[in-house]
Amino acid sequence: MAEKHISIIHPRPSSIVAALYTLRDLNVDVAILHGPPGCSFKHARLLEEDGIHVLTTALDENGFVFGGREELSSLLQKTNEMFNPKLIGVVGTCASMIIGEELREPIQDADLDVPVIGVEVHAGYPNNTKGVLIALESAEDIGIIDGEELERQRHLLTEATNVEKRHGAASKEYLVPSRGDVKYKVAGRIIELLKDGKKGVTIMNAKKETGYMFADISVAVNEVAKKLGKEENIVNMANVDDSLGLPRVRDHAKNIMAGFEKNGTIIHENIGGMDEYPVTGELVTGIIKEKYADYDFAVITGVPHAIPMDSFSGMEVISVTNGPRQVHPLKDMGHKYVVVEIDLHPKTLGVNEIVESEFGATIRELAKDMLD
Repeated sequence: MAEKHISIIHPRPSSIVAALYTLRDLNVDVAILHGPPGCSFKHARLLEEDGIHVLTTALDENGFVFGGREELSSLLQKTNEMFNPKLIGVVGTCASMIIGEELREPIQDADLDVPVIGVEVHAGYPNNTKGVLIALESAEDIGIIDGEELERQRHLLTEATNVEKRHGAASKEYLVPSRGDVKYKVAGRIIELLKDGKKGVTIMNAKKETGYMFADISVAVNEVAKKLGKEENIVNMANVDDSLGLPRVRDHAKNIMAGFEKNGTIIHENIGGMDEYPVTGELVTGIIKEKYADYDFAVITGVPHAIPMDSFSGMEVISVTNGPRQVHPLKDMGHKYVVVEIDLHPKTLGVNEIVESEFGATIRELAKDMLD
């Protein structure tokens, strides 16, 4: 039976932005947007907080008609002079792609000794993962990654798209945004469970740098458990395998694992790399069924909807996401409480250690009132 097509009318992530973040993960020094000056402005600014320069050819109405080959070639040369980069990325936009600009020509015209990843992408793809794939294919073409890593990433991107279609932002025609359950209420519930001697599992299944804040929630739960003398009742899982992923993604895993160790949070089960969040579900299900089937509750952070509810038979499930449109799908899955960390992404760019979350801070402060 053919897959039913859903016409989604709420805003969704852009393939152009996805390409930019992929270039970031490949450790480009400079990313150039070949298009209008305002294209992807918010994310361009955020990425500069993450240590890369983002420039634009600033195409205007004249460029929309006659193209911007010379502008891009000239900007590439200026970029090389100004920043002395080791790796450059060039990303197309809707405007440059509609007029048929081919990035390879101005890249050749610039005649640089620096490798340049040209990403011919627009924002008209139904899934933003297309921008990631185009960037990775271009990186493989010039030898930045090998074919094996490209195929691994292709599989992960397919699964990430499937996760969103099943229970995420692509699961319904329109998803109402929500701030989720009140953090104070949910924090109180976790503390009550710990006080009552209930056994719990924390699962960080985070996408790349978002783990810097989601990890804090696991740390906060463990701090309260330790304060109550119940630390043996908590098992922690996290996708912090630093042997997998693009260069910057591996660094995130190392940094977050170091943060767990610094805070005395033991990771009992390492469930994969920080780009493997869409495929951890089967592993997590197997681990829980084999070792922790009698546990009472689970706190899942990051991409909770990638883990099937079959994993948590009889458990009270509490999840933390940074997507307001993810609240209702998680409730539909059977999650009892859903918390939203609304400002998570801007706060996790440009950092290299665990950042305190609002929910983690709420757990800590409430524990002081309830336990001191």
